[in-house]
Amino acid sequence: MPIFKLTDSLSVAAQITPQDVPHLAAEGFTTVVCNRPDDEAPGQSSMDEIEAACNAAGMLFVRYPVNAMNFPGPDLEGLAELFDDSTQSVLAYCRTGTRCANLWVATRAEAERLESVNVARAIGFDLSMVVR
Repeated sequence: MPIFKLTDSLSVAAQITPQDVPHLAAEGFTTVVCNRPDDEAPGQSSMDEIEAACNAAGMLFVRYPVNAMNFPGPDLEGLAELFDDSTQSVLAYCRTGTRCANLWVATRAEAERLESVNVARAIGFDLSMVVR
């Protein structure tokens, strides 16, 4: 599973499975953030399944599902605090990682926005959700 590092404390990835969680914990991740609503696609692991695996691995699991209709979600400030928490190693996931990258850019202060856009675009993320 490709993992894309956006900052020292935040990485993003495509949909994970419960079987991925022990490997993520072994890689040093302490927190998993789900940015994908349940049931977007058949066979997708549910938030409950991922949360149970995170609990078993001693990791924090945070639900912050968004889609194009409710982007950027209800608590962008809280999400920014989590993304910037240097005491955590956060992995955010969605279908492809793109939604997570858009959320990260949306959480950036105006002075940091251009740099974050450049970082995400250099990886190959489409930022059309946040750059409107």
